[in-house]
Amino acid sequence: MSIITAAQIRSARYAIKMTVSELAKISGISTSTIKRIEGGASIPSSTPANIAALKTALESAGIEFIGTPDDGPGIRIHAR
Repeated sequence: MSIITAAQIRSARYAIKMTVSELAKISGISTSTIKRIEGGASIPSSTPANIAALKTALESAGIEFIGTPDDGPGIRIHAR
């Protein structure tokens, strides 16, 4: 699994106008955990399973994660 940053997760959710509650429902991750991840350091300190669930949920909503944490991390939005 590629590593994604807290800023990428936060930006992805904002870009597709998804609330924390909606992401929680789709990913199966609690709202408090999502808020902690989004507000944290560059590389989220959460379980790999939680990050994978968030990444999968956002990708299924049309987000592509690009770059690496050290080289141009970002997102690309695809039509759903």
